[in-house]
Amino acid sequence: MTGWVFHVDLDEFLAAVEVRRRPDLAGRPVVVGGRGDPTERGVVSTASYAARAFGVGSGMPLRVAVRRCPGAVFLPVDKPAYDEASAEVMAALRALRWDGDPVDVQVLGWDEAFVGLAPGAEADAHVDADGRDPQVFADRIRAEVLAATGLHCSVGIGDNTLQAKIATDFGKPRGTHRIGDDSWVAQMGHRSPRALWGIGAKTERRLAAVGITTVSGLADADPEVLGAVFGPSTGPWLRSLGRGRGATRVDPTPWVARAHGREETFQEDLDDDAEIAEAVRRLARRAAADIAADGRPAARVVIKVRNRSFATVTRSRTLPAPSDEPEVLAEVAVGLLARVERDRPVRLLGVRLEMAAPEGGY
Repeated sequence: MTGWVFHVDLDEFLAAVEVRRRPDLAGRPVVVGGRGDPTERGVVSTASYAARAFGVGSGMPLRVAVRRCPGAVFLPVDKPAYDEASAEVMAALRALRWDGDPVDVQVLGWDEAFVGLAPGAEADAHVDADGRDPQVFADRIRAEVLAATGLHCSVGIGDNTLQAKIATDFGKPRGTHRIGDDSWVAQMGHRSPRALWGIGAKTERRLAAVGITTVSGLADADPEVLGAVFGPSTGPWLRSLGRGRGATRVDPTPWVARAHGREETFQEDLDDDAEIAEAVRRLARRAAADIAADGRPAARVVIKVRNRSFATVTRSRTLPAPSDEPEVLAEVAVGLLARVERDRPVRLLGVRLEMAAPEGGY
């Protein structure tokens, strides 16, 4: 046992940031998405819990959201504000000390991170020799984040990252929950494999096709069967998920982006080839500015085209030599349009620039 792992997840993060700067919105249904206009095309990025009570959820079209909750306050996405709030949260987590010992923080995104004692400061199961109680520390995490940022969070406690990540959902909102090796089967064994972090609807269906419908069933599955269906690497990995296995160390290594991309959903479908090409150029130039800020050139260009019926295709090209020249990358992206068979107007376009690996690799 190398120590407890904590998963910290901010509650209704984007909406909470908006409420923080507009306290009059507290308790009201708030929906953040697109340009904040539910008459336009766009999707919900985050809905407050008050809005979720009306059935509004992330990824839902704004037009559907306003029908479900006509009294909601709709706000545009404000990325700089969320970047700033996220930085405040991560700084608060890094400043934590557990009985004087430092912690490591592994950032997973804007609104979530793993926290664990740094190497050399071990916590044994339940309460260790130094008297460290993980429940007490989880409560302290929540209190420290709230005091430093004004934002609420939930904390999952586990013997590893997988368990802690799953436990957080049981504690939401504004709470804590623990899942460990000793309670894994009781808490998770009867649930669908989709309850596991890393398993989606498609994998769930493929597992069901071979008779695996519960977490316990996955844990006890024949490795050869899983290997035959999912491959020699993925099969054993899925079985380890079923057994509640995960990393027992929090990795504080800073996250390094592999690509930057830009997308745009058009309020009116594009049906003119010249307009489509110009939109791709514009997106490619914006993505090029993003990779320039990262200091690494693009090695591969990818475009995404979604038509009126929501059918989506991607096309890509590996560059003969990495480049960060905006016009070069824009022309490559436009050239990829020739490989897209288009018989309907375009609803969405995207350009992603996959960067050359940093020195030493990822």
